[in-house]
This record gives sequence, C-alpha cells and structure tokens, in this order.
Amino acid sequence: MASPPSPPPHQHQQAATRRGCRSAVVTGLLAGVLLFRAALLTIEAGASLCPSTTGCLDWRAGLGDWLYGGSGDAMEEFMKEWRRGRREASLLDPVVVEAAPDSLDGLMAEMDTMLASYDRLDMEAVVLKIMAMLLKMDRKVKSSRIRALFNRHLASLGIPKSMHCLTLRLAEEFAVNSAARSPVPLPEHAPRLADASYLHVAIVTDNVLAAAVAVASAVRSSAEPARLVFHVVTDKKSYVPMHSWFALHPVSPAVVEVKGLHQFDWRDGGAIASVMRTIEEVQRSSMEYHQCDASVVREYRRLEASKPSTFSLLNYLKIHLPEFFPELGRVILLDDDVVVRKDLTGLWEQHLGENIIGAVGGHNPGEDGVVCIEKTLGDHLNFTDPEVSNVLESARCAWSWGVNVVNLDAWRRTNVTDTYQLWLEKNRESGFRLWKMGSLPPALIAFDGRVQAVEPRWHLRGLGWHTPDGEQLQRSAVLHFSGPRKPWLEVAFPELRELWLGHLNRSDSFLQGCGVVE
Repeated sequence: MASPPSPPPHQHQQAATRRGCRSAVVTGLLAGVLLFRAALLTIEAGASLCPSTTGCLDWRAGLGDWLYGGSGDAMEEFMKEWRRGRREASLLDPVVVEAAPDSLDGLMAEMDTMLASYDRLDMEAVVLKIMAMLLKMDRKVKSSRIRALFNRHLASLGIPKSMHCLTLRLAEEFAVNSAARSPVPLPEHAPRLADASYLHVAIVTDNVLAAAVAVASAVRSSAEPARLVFHVVTDKKSYVPMHSWFALHPVSPAVVEVKGLHQFDWRDGGAIASVMRTIEEVQRSSMEYHQCDASVVREYRRLEASKPSTFSLLNYLKIHLPEFFPELGRVILLDDDVVVRKDLTGLWEQHLGENIIGAVGGHNPGEDGVVCIEKTLGDHLNFTDPEVSNVLESARCAWSWGVNVVNLDAWRRTNVTDTYQLWLEKNRESGFRLWKMGSLPPALIAFDGRVQAVEPRWHLRGLGWHTPDGEQLQRSAVLHFSGPRKPWLEVAFPELRELWLGHLNRSDSFLQGCGVVE
C-alpha cells in the first residue's frame, strides 16, 4: 500500500514557526507567573510590597513590559488583556476561582492543552485563568496567615502543664509539710512591712512562677538586698501555692509578704465598698462584653476576652494600692512578667513632686521637645467619641503599667480611684466604644496630669512582641515581657526565655519534677 504523500516543505516551515511562537508565549507567561509567585512568597513572608495581589498587577505588568521590551503582537495583546483582566479580577465567579490550577505545573499543563488545540491563543481566557489562579493562591496565603496568627493567639493563652503541676505540687506540700505553712514573712521580720526606711515593692499576681522570677531577679540585682520588702498580693485560689513557694524558698536577706484578697482586714467601710465597686463593675463588664448581636463583633470580642489580661480582676485591683497598703507612703509596682537587671534604688528615689505615679512615657530630651517613648493616648482611647475627645488630647504621650513608682500619700489626697471606676462604667454603658477592654485605658484618664516621666532605661517593654537589640538589653534596668509571648510559654523567643529561666534554680526539686527546667 502506498504511503501518503509528505506535506510540502512550506507547511513544515509554518508548523515549525507556530511551535516556536507557542514556545515563546509559554516561556513569557511562565516568566510572568514566576514573578507573581515570587511576589506572593514575599507577601507570605510578611514583607508585602503592595496591599494585595490585584493591587500589584500594574507593577507586575510594568515589569513584564520592561523584561520583554513591549514588542511583539502576542505580548502587546497579552498586556492589553492583562490590564483589562485586572479590573475584572474582583468580579470573577468564585466557582471559577476555586477551579483554577493549584500550582505552576497545573497551569502549564492547561496552557499546553490550549496551545495544542487551537492555532491562535485566546489571550482573554489565558489572562482570566491566571487571574483566577492568583486570587486562589492569594486567598490561601491569607488563610494560612490567619490560621497561624490564631494558633499563636491560642498558644499565648494556655497555661503550660508544667505550671499546673507546680501549683498542685505546692498546694499538696502546704497540706503535708509544716515548713510550707510557716509564716511569710517570719514574725521577727513583720515590722519591716510598714517601715518607711525599707524599699517596698508590690506585685499583684496569681502566677507563682512569674512572681518567683520577678522577686529573685530584683534581689539578685540589688546593691542592698536586705533593704527590700516584697508585698505579693494574690487571689484566694492562688494563695496556698504562692505562700508555699515563698515559705520554702526564702529570699533572705530580703523579706516577702504573701497576702490573699480574702485576708485583708479592712476596718474602713469605705475601703471595702470601693474595692467591691471595682470587682462588681469588672464582673458586669465581662458579662455584657459577650452579649452582642452581630456575629462578627461577637467572635472578635470572644478572642479579646480570651486574653488573660482583658478581665483579670487582679489587673484592675491595682487601682486600690492605697487600700492594700494603708501604712505605706510609697511603693514600687511591678508586673509579674518582668526581670529586674539593675538596682531599684534609683527608681525608688525618683522625685515625683505632687504627682502620684512615675512611669516611662513622655520623655523630654532637651530642645527637641517631648518624645513619646510609649504609645500616644490615641493608640489606647477612641477619640472619635466626644466623651473622650472633650477631656484629653490624642497626641499626648501615654504610659503603661509594668514598672511604676507610686506616691500613695499623694494618691489618697485625690479622687483618682473614683474617676477610674466612673470611666469603667462609662465604657460599659457606651457598649465598650471608648476603648478596647483593659485595665490601662481608664488609668490613663484617671491619672491624667498626675504622672511624672522617668528615664526610659527603667522600663523596656514589649519583649513578648519582639527581641530588642543587645545594647537595649544591657542598658535597661527592668525588662517587661508584655505581649503574647510570655517567657514561661513555648512560643516565647528562645533567647529571652533563657534569660528569664536564668533566675530559677535549675536544681530545685519542684521545678525539675514538673519539667519547668531540665
């Protein structure tokens, strides 16, 4: 049987030309998609060059124009369709987006099928397919980032099993070991608790391990540890393990007092009423904060309320320091998530004038005027509400809890506590519109005009958000692990966690037995 006649030479040439054109187009599209993929990886790494994938299309198109010189009918048509497709990207059918290829290999396989089936490439179809793929990839990246942030949020809320273990072990020790029940402080040291010649440090906390590190680091850093008197205020459920720890781990020559809220003997009926007013307001706010009709707002509030600090009663009870310590005239207030690295005497001796509280915030370096070391009031309060904007200026410097020196005598001569409670009520009655729930915003209002700025070296905050440089660490007197990555959590920054763990005795049987240290 005779074989079919071979095609004329000019047909071979035309077929070869078409294959060459197809290869060139595929190569060009592949390079363009690779550029997109690089941009998406940049977004995923948190260093986005533009607000969204579609928002970057002009930039990418311009780069493609530069790479290819804008020459060739195929490229011009592609760029034209690309610019038009960019405007239509947000209108793509979700079904089309979901059906888009998941990878470069998948896209190139579909492109190869299209090129093999048609003599002329449908540029509009190509552009829409790539648009759909990019939108799908962008949504996956955003979804992954949201899941990662949510998982990190959950990790920051949990209490490690080792800390649960330590609390239970200490409570058990309190029951079976008389040494764990011994007075804290010992009777011979009790007169120091109200002696103004000593340096008094207050820590309001229910975290045994954090309190242990804060106290141990302050004693280790002190030039005169025998002058230190620590007042640890805790709640009823944490009192037994807290007492047990400090009874079995004395920090002599310093003195520690551990006192539960249930142990305060307030003979002043007004003091009891004031404390109960704050407790009831925090509980009422907690209940109403969750009662919201809008599902999106409700879910957001659930996440906010899950933060340990949002409705921690002990955080709000800092406003009652004068009632807690009626016989003291001055006290240093430390948060439990701190490490003290310098002697606190300089902070204790800060001149406050007629002000109540000394804090790092507004700092005046000289001729340049005030520089806000912390955030501004506008970062904490909602100045779109006249209730706030009529009494404060948003650009003014804010301060924060964590490391403060407090003039209790000056505080008692004011109505700061009443003002704090009033604004707590106002925020609840406004539907929590004045600020996000927290203990600091109402304090910013209540202490307005009564805060003395102290040197920034006394308080380096944010170590639960980022790692500062070595010079800052060396220069700072107190390191504050404010933020979600607390040093007792696995999500803490490793180098900062080691710094914190360095103030625990690694040979301690309680810590070893519960896996706090190795």
